[in-house]
Amino acid sequence: MPVTTRAKLDTLFPGWDNSAVIDLNDLRVFATVAALLNFSAASRSLGMPKSSVSRSIARLETTLGTRLLQRTTRDVALTEFGAALQERCVDILARLDDTIDYVGSLGTGSPRGVLKVSAGIGFGINVLSGVLPQFLERYPDVQVSLELTSRSVDLVAESVDVAIRLGPMPDSQLVAKRLGSMPRYLCAAPKYLERRGWPRILEDLHDHDAVEMPGVDGRPRRWTFSGDGEARTIEVRPRLTVNEALTIHRLVVNGVGIGCLSGYLCAPDLGTGQIVRLLPEWAMPALEVSVVFPSHRE
Repeated sequence: MPVTTRAKLDTLFPGWDNSAVIDLNDLRVFATVAALLNFSAASRSLGMPKSSVSRSIARLETTLGTRLLQRTTRDVALTEFGAALQERCVDILARLDDTIDYVGSLGTGSPRGVLKVSAGIGFGINVLSGVLPQFLERYPDVQVSLELTSRSVDLVAESVDVAIRLGPMPDSQLVAKRLGSMPRYLCAAPKYLERRGWPRILEDLHDHDAVEMPGVDGRPRRWTFSGDGEARTIEVRPRLTVNEALTIHRLVVNGVGIGCLSGYLCAPDLGTGQIVRLLPEWAMPALEVSVVFPSHRE
């Protein structure tokens, strides 16, 4: 078939917007970036400015209605749809109709395919497990691959589409959108309090065992409180540190020490009396909940 620089999508796919067109030069740029996984190298290979390469990729993604690359300042990785397009681009000029038909089916506007999600173990068990059934019912063509982990996942390197993060967001090339916040409470089990006594004032915490996340570079652990217009910071003595919130919660329930627990973890046990809230007149900072994803995410 003759090679043209632009192919009308409406002639290939009935139902597509008549004004939507796909530029074959953009496909060539994409194929080069996908092969090299580096915008600078692709720019040199194509003999065009890096900014033009970026605009070409963005234009192609907009036209097809799906994201092809996950990228930060330093890294580039193919999405599921990007990998599929790369495979077809090997013989793009000879098989143009077949290629556009394939990619067009991925970009129909209705979400479909595999959505890879990363979240903390406790949040996944206690929160996501309750909302995912409704999500899957709403989007029947989406399959969710949920990875629960205590580590901070590199979304681009590990081809993760979206992650749920708790706490303040560090400076990052990732896009972060705040979902809300969750309260945190100072809690202990009755059997621990029978053994060690109740803290009556904040200073009493110095003499109690804490169950906490590991500190940074061996620095002391500090809990921050506010109440009656006053902010206070108390240094605590961890008896045991662990890098996973659900395990901290279970250790507190089992009487190991006092812990700062997220509301989504401790609410059921507060209701049954397995743990009790301490010093309720002092509030702890709420835990920010954010969804993060690579830039240019749909």
